[in-house]
Amino acid sequence: MLWTIAIILMILWLLGIVTSYTMGGFIHILLVIAVIMVLVRIIRG
Repeated sequence: MLWTIAIILMILWLLGIVTSYTMGGFIHILLVIAVIMVLVRIIRG
């Protein structure tokens, strides 16, 4: 579940960069949160 959300957020973030269409800083904040959650999950095992 967590991996799916992280992957979807990364894809949306990359699409935003490619098309130069972003929702302000919101998508970047979501991406950072997703990466942090994945890292915490990996560290905790």
